[in-house]
Formats: sequence, structure tokens, C-alpha cells
Amino acid sequence: MNKQPLLEYYRCPEEFLDFCVAEPLQGARGYFHFGPDLTCYGQTSCYTCPTVNDHLFDASEHVRRHGHTSFLPFDPAQAVDNLRYERYADPSDPRWMEQVWIKKTYYLLRPFFPVALRKHFQKVYLRGWETIPFPAWPVDRSVDRLLEKLLVLAMQARQTDRLPFIWFWPEGHAACAILTHDVEAPAGRDFTSRLMDIDDAFGIKASFQIVPEKRYAVAAAYLDAMRQRGFEINVQGLDHDGNLFGDHEAFLRHAQKINHYAKQFGALGFRSPIMYRKADWFKYLCFSYDMSVPNVAHLEPQRGGCCTVMPYFLPDGMLELPLTTIQDYSLFHILKEYSLALWRQQSRLILDGHGLLSFTIHPDYVRQHRAQEVYKGLLEEINRLRSDHGVWVALPREVDRWWRERSEMELVADRAGWKIKGPGSERARVAYARLDGDRLVYEIDAPQSV
Repeated sequence: MNKQPLLEYYRCPEEFLDFCVAEPLQGARGYFHFGPDLTCYGQTSCYTCPTVNDHLFDASEHVRRHGHTSFLPFDPAQAVDNLRYERYADPSDPRWMEQVWIKKTYYLLRPFFPVALRKHFQKVYLRGWETIPFPAWPVDRSVDRLLEKLLVLAMQARQTDRLPFIWFWPEGHAACAILTHDVEAPAGRDFTSRLMDIDDAFGIKASFQIVPEKRYAVAAAYLDAMRQRGFEINVQGLDHDGNLFGDHEAFLRHAQKINHYAKQFGALGFRSPIMYRKADWFKYLCFSYDMSVPNVAHLEPQRGGCCTVMPYFLPDGMLELPLTTIQDYSLFHILKEYSLALWRQQSRLILDGHGLLSFTIHPDYVRQHRAQEVYKGLLEEINRLRSDHGVWVALPREVDRWWRERSEMELVADRAGWKIKGPGSERARVAYARLDGDRLVYEIDAPQSV
């Protein structure tokens, strides 16, 4: 059985993990539970349900154990991939705006719509979002919780209450936070310098995602000014028309142009306009990482969500840094909230899972005083998380570099205990997953001697 998702997540010695699929998997993929409150999607050796409901098959009741081996009625790797790559989402979206001609017309005219009119269309389009049962709002950790449950099973099978792994973040940080700015229109481009001043006043650097064509002129001096101040530059689609993933052949043509701009900008990261995405198409883009997949996409035009608060690798090797918190536009203009309450709630849930807190703030939408004051409050909150909770505040490219280094590190035993080997290991920490009943508690070792 493929143990790669669990090994990739924990970076623990493979000999601690012994799983097997008990019987041949049956029929079509569908929803099932693994425990009373953890929803999964895939095939099982029993049955699944095509829709999420209150009476799903609970696969945890059919786990069997023989020696150190746990026999499962489903394939965990398949279940993890189905969630991370959003393969549970219905591709035949019935919502009216997903009709091709309506979608093309809307995004052609969108730049000319006043915000008030756009908000009206979006409220109609997103109607009923709060009743969607899966993924869970406001943060969904189904993938992370599934992997945690599997590690518990492995530890119980080996009758050990302490298992070593490589901690998620460098220097033992409890979690990570990144700040990103999507520049949508000329007004946002012209506010970039002021936004950098605000970020610098709080000691936080961010990445700017730039639309390379049609929306606004991208002068070399504009990009140089951001680089010189220590900010990162990434590519945001091609022309922000919302149709990048509409047709495969057109996408391939656009991908060539996007890759040209990646090289021209010196960009390592990509974000798709309006968060439209198809995981299997990212392989045509020449970037080290992507930031186009929401954790929960209830308030995005494309529904779904990757159900994890951790970075993960896409099938082509690109790293995904999921968007794990609500965008400023949705907060201010869809929910009509001008407070930190939801961002704080999401931050607590992500911090509890030691995950990635990723924030997207548009310079276009924080030019007004009211929104700008909320944004400054968010920067204060990020600094509080850094000082009080040990959150690592980093640029996306730094997270990409760390996660790639960690993926190549190896945990080895010696007479003194466990050591981490590999490039970047001087920043890594040995951690231990410890059983507290049926749940995991994490402990982090002191820095290893060089």
C-alpha cells in the first residue's frame, strides 16, 4: 500500500508504518466516514455514498489488526489525493454562471462593473454557501486529521506511545504565516508603494501577484521597486479574465506565455486569477509553487477546497501553498464584516493544527480608511502570533524552500537518539508524536548538535 502521503507529512521512519488494504475496493468512489466526524472520499471494501449525509459508512469500525499491521477497508493515499486534488467536487457544476458563454461574457465586462454591481451578482451566485456541509467552514482539516488517525493506528499496532518525526517548521516554530497581495487593477497597482509602507511599518514582508497582460502596464521600475524593498513578485495568471482553465488547448497556449513572464519576472510562484484551478493542468506551468487552491472554497466562484492547512506536493512536483483564510474582498464585500473576528477564528484553528496561515489582501480593496484599519489590525494580529505563539512569518518562497528541503531530509538513529540528515537539517527539529488516549500530542526536541 502507498504510504507516501503519511511519510511526506510526518517525515518519520518508514518502518514504523505498516498498513494494508484488507480487501478489494468496491465500485465507484463516494463519501464515507473514518470515525464519527471525519469525512473522506474514495473507494472502500464495503460501500460509499454519492453525496454527503448523516448516514455514511464508518470505515473505522472495519479496521483490523494482525501483529504490527493494520488492515484498512480503504486506500489512505487515494483518500488523501481525492481531497487535496478536489476530486470529490462535482465537475458538472449546475450554477448558472458556470455556463461557458455567461462566464466569458461576465469576465469580459467585469472590469467595467462598479463594485456595488459586482457584489450583487456575487451574492446571487454564492447564495446558500453557508449550508454546504463539506468541506467544513471556516477551516477544514480532513486530510490532516486522517493522517493523524493513521499515525495513531500505527503507534497502537506497535504498542508504542512515542514516535519520532521531523517537525513541520524550521527552528521549532509552532506554525507558519504568509502574507500575499493580488494586484487586480490600475488602482491596486498604484497603491502598491503605500501598501509596502504599511507592511514595513509592522515588519512584515509579502509577495505581490502581478497580472502580466491587459489589466495594467507592468514597468520594470515597478517590479524593481518591490524587489529592492525585499518583497516577492509572482505571476497571477495571464490577463485575469477568469477563463484560464476553460479550454485545454487554449490553456496550453496561455501556459507558454505565463512561463515566459515567470522567467521575465524571476517569479517562483503562481496564483490563478479568481482562484480557478485544475490540479492536473499545473504540470504545464514552470513554477516551483502554486497558491491557487483554497482550504474551503465556499465563497469562491469555483467550489471545493483541499481540506488541509499544510503545504503539499501536486502530481507534477509543484508545491501547493493553500489559501487557508478568507480573502479580504469576501470578508468586506460578501460577508460585510469589517472586523478581525473571522480571521482570528481561522487562525486559532490553523494554529491548533500547526499549519500554514495564508492571507490574501488586495491593494485594490484596502485603499479606503475603514478596510485599511482592519488590515492594520490583521498585521498586528500576525505579529502577536509571531511573538506569543512562535509562528514563523515568512515569504512564500521561503516556505517553498523549507518544505522542499524537509521533503529530502532523513531521520536516522544513532547511539544518542535520533538525528536529522540532509541540506537544511541545521534548522530542523526532531519531534515526537505521543499518544494521549486516542489522540496525538506533539513534543519538540532541543536543537541537534552539529
